[in-house]
Amino acid sequence: MNAQTERLALSGPAGRIEALRDGPAAGVSPRGVAIIAHPHPLFGGTMDNKVVQTLARAFVQCGWQAVRFNFRGVGATEGVHDEGRGETADFLAVAQQCAPHGPLALAGFSFGSYVMSQALASLWPAHQIEKLVFVGAAASRFQLAAVPQELHERALVVHGEHDDTVPLAAVMDWARPQVLPVTVVPGGSHFFHGQLPLLKGLVVRHLTGTV
Repeated sequence: MNAQTERLALSGPAGRIEALRDGPAAGVSPRGVAIIAHPHPLFGGTMDNKVVQTLARAFVQCGWQAVRFNFRGVGATEGVHDEGRGETADFLAVAQQCAPHGPLALAGFSFGSYVMSQALASLWPAHQIEKLVFVGAAASRFQLAAVPQELHERALVVHGEHDDTVPLAAVMDWARPQVLPVTVVPGGSHFFHGQLPLLKGLVVRHLTGTV
């Protein structure tokens, strides 16, 4: 993402996990660590996905250290795709190594939002979770875990109006029983083509707001 991007080789249940870490300017103490999960690896998803990079940039701009990693079988990450189970274990391993204590933020795009929701169920309330960001949440294809009521004000759910990968109706069906607000981007597609600056702005506004 920039010249200061740090490449990490972390340890996971299936072996090596390839990750990248970016942070605020030198000399600035990070507000915490954000862990960002990428879209489905069997459909080309990687930690270099443009939506994932946009999320990382938003967190860094707001003073967070951003960690994104490749799921098993992608890039230099070892193992094979495990339909979310092993990927959740990998997410938790990244959190353990990169953010063992202190403020933590979780973010995920598409399949990554499903994995993030499962990891959240294991991390909360033992960890100090300050922000949650769901983008293009894969509610039509996977069983996303509910967001704890105590974290609703710390959660941002963004979805494109014309998402043809995950219909908006599926996300509403997931959010409705929780009375969890959903921010809809008019005309937005699953990958927010032409609207990444808008997406970044929404995330920055969420991160800089009070809870």
